[in-house]
Amino acid sequence: MSSLTEVKVPDIGDFKEVDVIEILVKPGDSVAKEASLITVESDKATMEIPSPAAGVVKELRVKLGDKVAEGSMILLLEVSEDVAPAAQQPAMAVEVSAPSAPALAPAAAPAAATEPAALPIHRPAPVQLEPAPEVCAFKPHASPSVRKFARELGADLSKVRGSGPKGRITQADVQAFVKGILAQAPAAAAAAATPAGGVPFNLPEWPQVDFAKFGPVEVKPLSRIRKISGANLHRNWISIPHVTQFDEADITELEAFRKDSGAASEKQGFKLTLLAFLIKACVTALRQFPEFNASLERGGENLVLKKYFHIGVAVDTPDGLVVPVVRDADRKGVYELARELAEMSKLARDRKLKPGDMQGGTFSISSLGGIGGTAFTPIINAPEVAILGVSRSAMRPVWVGGKGDAGQFMPRLMLPLSLSYDHRVIDGASAARFTSYLASVLSDIRRSLL
Repeated sequence: MSSLTEVKVPDIGDFKEVDVIEILVKPGDSVAKEASLITVESDKATMEIPSPAAGVVKELRVKLGDKVAEGSMILLLEVSEDVAPAAQQPAMAVEVSAPSAPALAPAAAPAAATEPAALPIHRPAPVQLEPAPEVCAFKPHASPSVRKFARELGADLSKVRGSGPKGRITQADVQAFVKGILAQAPAAAAAAATPAGGVPFNLPEWPQVDFAKFGPVEVKPLSRIRKISGANLHRNWISIPHVTQFDEADITELEAFRKDSGAASEKQGFKLTLLAFLIKACVTALRQFPEFNASLERGGENLVLKKYFHIGVAVDTPDGLVVPVVRDADRKGVYELARELAEMSKLARDRKLKPGDMQGGTFSISSLGGIGGTAFTPIINAPEVAILGVSRSAMRPVWVGGKGDAGQFMPRLMLPLSLSYDHRVIDGASAARFTSYLASVLSDIRRSLL
């Protein structure tokens, strides 16, 4: 005996309407439980919707290009009575397509925030070329690789004129279409110069230059992550009065302890990194200075002090920086933090982070220590009010032991710290106290236990 089951879109978080970009089954196909049925795409992530049970596809209720939301019908599935659908939809596989976070950060840049920005920022409507009527009259004819290329650029294939055999759309056609849109960018930039409040920034028009006349050039489209995170970074930079406090911490003993303890973690399959200790130290400092673990309400009249500690960590990926969030960092030890960081970094680089993995952060860390540099100015990941930048540690002579003949220069491993903060919430004296306290915790990690 069998019965027909309506398969619907499960809970997909805050996304109200997403595009169907791939249909992975057809009527008559047998599917296993949790096998992918369709792929949907929002402006932040690509998600595969799984089957709630094993069965046979009887009828599709969606087609390519449809917009769906939670509860939308996908298909009818013939399920044997002895194979009942799960009470709840299984988790969806998600391919990260964008961050809401700082450059790393994000840096790291920065993961999508669920809380409102401190000030309303005008976002101009995306510039689109109006296609000729005959272009939209035909269903796009393109190979899977070209469709994927178009999705990465955010190009609507229904508006692209194909130059290949029988009107097939080629990669060159997509590139030409995108170049046409970019040619209209100055108009969008002019619109962006006037924010929602109506007070123009009086920015000069973006220069239009034919670079090819000066020498050979190559046009390389930005990844979807970089395009979306770029807009977020621009918003954060112009709406938050940034100030950066620089300091350094003596981590000589901490680094020695980390190396001595590293063998145990490696036996468990992960590396005990300095970043795990940084998260622990930051939580200790945030407890002492709660205004750094806060958000400014949209109206700017109230400060929301958060009693939880979710630390965003910028991860560098081939497509750009994303900022996954380590939740409840105050309840975890350094070994657990190190293991979670390793797992999150792998998911980020494999583009398998879920949207919820990049939301809810209260404070962010952007670490460039593995690459180099002595200091930098990280951009705050709104609606947070501060972000810590960490550069490469270096051995330097430091005066130790007091004044005069009582002291001496000794080689110490010094870690540069760069704390960017929202000056509407935090003043310079508080920022200096925060970095000074954080440096003292890092110099004696036992303070994190107090």
